[in-house]
Amino acid sequence: MSTPIHRTSTRQSAAVLTPARHREGGSRTGSTSERSPERAFLEMQSRAGNRATAAAVQRVRDTERGKAAADGDASPGAKKKNYRDRIAALLDRFKKNLEPIDTFIKGFQTPTNAALTQQAAVAANEGLKHSAAASGTSAASGNLLTEAAGTVVSGMDAYKNMKDAKKHETGADHHTAKKKAKTKGADTVVSAASSGSYSAAIAKEVTKIQKAADAAVASEASGIASASIGAIKGMRSAFRIGGAANKYKQVKKLGDPHLVQAGSLARLNESHEQAGWAAAEAYVALDTYWKHEGPGQLELVSEAIDAAWEAMGEARDAAENLQHAENDVEKLSRVQQYAKKKQLTKIGKETAGGGGESVKAAAGVVTAVAAGTVGLASNPVGWGLAGAGAGLVLGVTMYKALRAATKRYEEVHHPERWAPQGETPAEAASRTESLKHAMKFWKKVSKGERQAMAREIYALAAGPDISGNTTAEMRESARSLLIALKCGPAKHKLEPDAWAETLNDPAKTSGWIAEIAEQLASG
Repeated sequence: MSTPIHRTSTRQSAAVLTPARHREGGSRTGSTSERSPERAFLEMQSRAGNRATAAAVQRVRDTERGKAAADGDASPGAKKKNYRDRIAALLDRFKKNLEPIDTFIKGFQTPTNAALTQQAAVAANEGLKHSAAASGTSAASGNLLTEAAGTVVSGMDAYKNMKDAKKHETGADHHTAKKKAKTKGADTVVSAASSGSYSAAIAKEVTKIQKAADAAVASEASGIASASIGAIKGMRSAFRIGGAANKYKQVKKLGDPHLVQAGSLARLNESHEQAGWAAAEAYVALDTYWKHEGPGQLELVSEAIDAAWEAMGEARDAAENLQHAENDVEKLSRVQQYAKKKQLTKIGKETAGGGGESVKAAAGVVTAVAAGTVGLASNPVGWGLAGAGAGLVLGVTMYKALRAATKRYEEVHHPERWAPQGETPAEAASRTESLKHAMKFWKKVSKGERQAMAREIYALAAGPDISGNTTAEMRESARSLLIALKCGPAKHKLEPDAWAETLNDPAKTSGWIAEIAEQLASG
């Protein structure tokens, strides 16, 4: 990452480097050592980070100018709310613009700095040690900026969702807001703790640059802070893994819909066969009356035609009911498999990410112990653990980023894939435009697979006024899935009958779909 964006003049840089040359003896050989490839690499990191941070800040400023006239003639109350929403949106975008830089720092610059610090300690190279400390200061400053923005954004989101939870005292909207308030509240605490850890890291690197006498104390404090925040994040991942594992077990307990619904399908198939035989008998009777000659033939034929027509209608309805039920079984099987896959994926990501944080915590412990026992001597175990932990965290972050980019691409390039049933899909974007949209990492996917699965689950679980063709057995199974996904009556603070009524209320459809999509993604 980078140092703060204040530029230092060439003259000042030269003044800083001159004493170092004199300390090396003033020879040309000493100068070459000072400008080693490692030091040049560290300086290149800082310059690249400076440009990236400046670009991120400028993008947010441009967005703010573009929305400056949005207030118009709104009332003071509306203006205040609009202003607050705009601040929250800008801060959120600012944080998301910083996240790629933050990922680079955590996964690449920080472990590289640690390795070069180790190399400088072994070689007793004061110039390289100074450069690594400067690069470490810039890296921790970038981390601190991202975490500070995240603390504010998460805090505002938590406050907003707390208000929404109070506004919606029961139902899906209440549960969704309450869950987000808890999650964002925890994010706020973790981000604040991380900010403190990075502040300690800055202090540690600054003492190295200044060659302060208390450098060992600062290093020990930074190691303790890093270990603490790593342990907190590791524990949080463990709780998330437990939640996802429990949800996976609850969904798995529901069983294979093909087996659960076998009795219902058998009854519908029997009704279909009986209706078919009744229709065939009606047509045989019609043929008999048609061939019969005598008084009352026309009346008998007319009655036979009506009976045959009615039997054919019943046979057609029975066939449609059977086909609809078979399709519903396939849908329920598909969404249950998807729900289990989402939880397994979450377990995998949290295991890797939480493991990385735990390894980084161990690196912090090693750093603190080394600083407290042998000062700032070489510490290969510490930077080795830091590199391993950063690698795990970086891998998870890159996986998430790639998945999100792929979903954004499909959202606009193949809009028909996950479009709601009965809705005309938007026009597909070109490959170039889709790639541009995929790179907009600050945007969330609004029409993807998870949202489509949430709509299917709701359609199966909704009341007869919304999904009248769904059988009672199928509806009961779908509602059992909702309970397994933590969308049941207890979570919504409702009695079972009142909860079922909300599923039969078209006005609550959007809230239910948002709730199901949220629960599919979380543990």
